[in-house]
Order: sequence, then structure tokens, then C-alpha cells
Amino acid sequence: MKTVLALLLLSTAASAESLPGFDHLTIDAPHRPRPLQAAIWYPAASETYTVPLGANPAFAGTRVQVGPAIAAGAHPLVILSHGSGGNIENLGWLAEGLVARGAIVAGVNHPGATSGDSSPRQLPMTIDRTRDLSALLATLKADPAFGPRIDAGNVTALGFSLGGATVLAAGGALFDAKAYAAYCDRFGTDAPDCLFLAKGGVDPHALPPEFQADMRIDGLSRIVAVDPAFTYAITDDSLSRLPPVHLVTLGGPDHVWPAVDIGPDGSNFIARLPDASRTVINPAWHFSFLGLCTAQGPALLADEGDDPVCDNPAGSDRAAVHAQIIEDVAAAVGL
Repeated sequence: MKTVLALLLLSTAASAESLPGFDHLTIDAPHRPRPLQAAIWYPAASETYTVPLGANPAFAGTRVQVGPAIAAGAHPLVILSHGSGGNIENLGWLAEGLVARGAIVAGVNHPGATSGDSSPRQLPMTIDRTRDLSALLATLKADPAFGPRIDAGNVTALGFSLGGATVLAAGGALFDAKAYAAYCDRFGTDAPDCLFLAKGGVDPHALPPEFQADMRIDGLSRIVAVDPAFTYAITDDSLSRLPPVHLVTLGGPDHVWPAVDIGPDGSNFIARLPDASRTVINPAWHFSFLGLCTAQGPALLADEGDDPVCDNPAGSDRAAVHAQIIEDVAAAVGL
């Protein structure tokens, strides 16, 4: 039995050679009714065993090695904020690519806005999401294993969609509730976020006061926002509060949703934030940022009447889009 176990460990270790180290974390969060579930990917100094992560009938997931020693040195830190209805493990493809370039990557599942637990009433509560990131950052810095391996002077907050709004708010952006209501009046149910609010009986003209709160987190070196939501509501006066910002737009004019359109036909956020850098990746669309899907994923989601998150625009290859995003983010972060 010992011989078989030893061979198994050798086999799994050999296959782990190029995979990131991984651990689940539990984050104390006084603003939430229970601790947060978090994940961390990191450069490994040893090899353990591999497991699948984030795989299900629709998504292929990734593979990681569990709990190896952390590579020596101080590593840039990237904290992730997933989109509405998403989850942190679905972004394993991005974490893997950034870890391969030397970063530590971590994120939490935001209660009330994650897979199977996404409520319209939680959509405007960006403040809870920024507090999630603040709790994650504090926990990582205090952790005896990870804290000493983090370059505290190189911390990036990266978010997608509602996560993009979250990291912009964490960087210092302020939201104007009246401007957001005007946006919903303009686009109505053509904007998926406004439609989602309507399905939950949430009046965009009566958002909770926390929507306009100051949500800035100390210690962020830069913001990377991929197809960020809520840019129509960001006040011009708050733009000077932001650290350096890099924006990523997925798709050309035919595939950009009103909700995340930062161009002149949308929020014009890119013109209002002239010092930001921006990359447009095309052909692609909003859901190209999600993980790779299984062969049966598109049909499975269609049968369930779910959003077509596994579909891709004509001529687009999701793996190739992911590779572009990894290279772009790595350059923005300085990896």
C-alpha cells in the first residue's frame, strides 16, 4: 500500500510542475453575517498533488496543486472581484496566467452576488463588495505564510463587470444615484442591470444611501476594470481620487452592452478619465471573460433557459481571448 501511495504522489507531483499553488481561505468579515469564502493562487516552490477547480457540466474549469510551499521573494498581489452571478473559481484561468508570471492572486465569493446566490437587491450594495476586498487584503497581509511574500507596494484590484464597478469604487470612485437612475431611464430593460433590478422590484430612483458612500480602500497601487458596470454613475469630481486605471473592453461596437459601454455612445467614461489606459479585444463579447466551457455547455445552458455565457461571437476563440487578456493585464501590472 505504501508503495502504491508513493507512486501516486510522484505521478501527481510530476503533473503539478507548471501549475499554481492553491488554497481555500476563510475571511472574517464583520459586515457579513458569516465568514467569506476566498481562494488564493500563488507561485509554488514545491510540488504536491493536483485537483480540478471550478469544473462542472457547463465549465471546463482548471487544475491547481494544493498547498505547496510558496516561492521565495516578494510577489505582486492581484485581488479579484467577480461579476454579478459569477464566482471566483471561474476566474482560475486568469489567476493561473498571472501566477505563471510571478503574481499572487486572490479573491472572494461576494455573498448575494455569486453563482446561485445573486439577488437584485444586492446589486447596488457595492459597499459590501468593497468591504469584502478590504477584509481579504487585511487577512492576506496578516497571514504568516502569505503576508511576507506579498509586495505591499504592488497591489492591483482587478474586477469584471459588477466587479469592475467594485474595484473602481475601491480605488476612490464615487457613484451618483440620480445619474444611475437617469441611465436606467435612458436604456430601460435593454440594460441587463436595470432589467435585473426591475425583476427584483428595485426602483433605480430609490437606491439605498450606501450606493453613494465613500468605499475607497487604502493600499491599492492600480485598478484594472474589465467591462466595468456603473460608469454612468461615477462622478467627475471623484476621478482625481483614483490610482492609475487600466480599462479592458471586450468586443467591438456590435458586441458591447449599454451597461458596460464606456465610449461616446455610452457613459463616455474613457473620455472623462483621460489618463487611463485602455485595451479593446475584438472579436469578443462580455461573457468571453468567463472560463472555458465544455462541449455541451452552450446546449445545456440553452435547455435551462440560462444566459448564453458559453456562446462566442463569430470568429472569436475564447482561449485566444483569455491569452490576450492575460498578456494585457500582465503588462498593466508590470509582470
